[in-house]
Amino acid sequence: MTNAGALAGIRVIELGQLLAGPFCGQLLGDMGADVIKVEPPGAGDQMRDWGQGAVKVQWEVIARNKRSVSANMRVPAGQALVRELIRHADVVVENFKPGTLEKWGLDPAQLIADQPGLIVARMSGYGQSGPYSDRAGFGGIGEAMGGWRYIVGEPDRAPSRMGVSIGDTITATYGCMGVLAALHHRDKTGQGQVIDAALYESVLQVMEGLIPEYDHSGLIRERSGSILPGIAPSNVYGCKDGEYMIGANKDSLWKRLAVAMGRPELGDDPRYATHLARGEHQAKLDALINAWTATLSVDEVDALMIANSIPAGRVYRAPEMLADPHFQARQSIIEVETERFGPLKMQGTFPRLSATPSSVRRPAPSKVGQHNAEIYGELLGLDKAALAALEQAGTI
Repeated sequence: MTNAGALAGIRVIELGQLLAGPFCGQLLGDMGADVIKVEPPGAGDQMRDWGQGAVKVQWEVIARNKRSVSANMRVPAGQALVRELIRHADVVVENFKPGTLEKWGLDPAQLIADQPGLIVARMSGYGQSGPYSDRAGFGGIGEAMGGWRYIVGEPDRAPSRMGVSIGDTITATYGCMGVLAALHHRDKTGQGQVIDAALYESVLQVMEGLIPEYDHSGLIRERSGSILPGIAPSNVYGCKDGEYMIGANKDSLWKRLAVAMGRPELGDDPRYATHLARGEHQAKLDALINAWTATLSVDEVDALMIANSIPAGRVYRAPEMLADPHFQARQSIIEVETERFGPLKMQGTFPRLSATPSSVRRPAPSKVGQHNAEIYGELLGLDKAALAALEQAGTI
């Protein structure tokens, strides 16, 4: 709770709602930035109501290390407030539809002209330029256009999705990466800049060889279920009491797995001895391994994989993560004293920095505009009477 973090002294104004902008703000806040989240008066960010289960607790993760102010950015008085906040900031993070900030008198080009060191990270569906830029876009749309959705799922069914909003969080991560690079550039030159992170491009970036494979040979990747075609063995296999992931898709690893299976001769079998051969006989190889794991418990297979130094692991849900001694030893899951729910377990702050570690220094704000008096008073010099007038007018 006391680590200042690598970004201590950097102030971020987080605009926008839902996932991409707020997750970028979370990453920057975890690394030590002072993140001031601007929410619309009343209900605030819709992320407050996101998550599964009867009680929504996802907000406690994505809004940690942030202070909340309210401002109605649809009216001139609210826009003026935000503009003044930005004058005291290093970074602005936003994920509105392109053109929205400009419509509200917060054009990043003008902001940077007035404040040359300002960095503006913009996350949107299709980017700030191009024929689709003015279209609305959510993470799932970016996943579809970026190539992710088409290749995920079983080949005889419609495309599947991951159980999390991966398009949004990938884009937010690229947005955060852009901020870090821009801060480095500013340290050398004093110049700020705009970061344009599009959902579809962020997904496209992690699509490995999908484009050059088509360009060179006309190959179109298809849905392949639990396997990656040609990468074998690498799959989840059934045991007597559960499922277990094995990744022995390297010649030396395959030989060690064959020994662990009590079938050392398979290591030199021409059907399986090389990467290309295993890819050609992938289904048969998976069936062979699955027939072996089905005779053993997860613990037994796990012990054999560890003894033979084969990359492998259990398939975890939240209960298994909480119980795992490795998670505990590294504090991969931490407990945060939240304002609404008391002690609450959540993922820690990653990656780990040895000299300036990240941390959760404050819990998520429980109320919209919880820090209005503190921040508007501290940064803008507004007194109680001025704040009361703004609240009466519906500006905050």
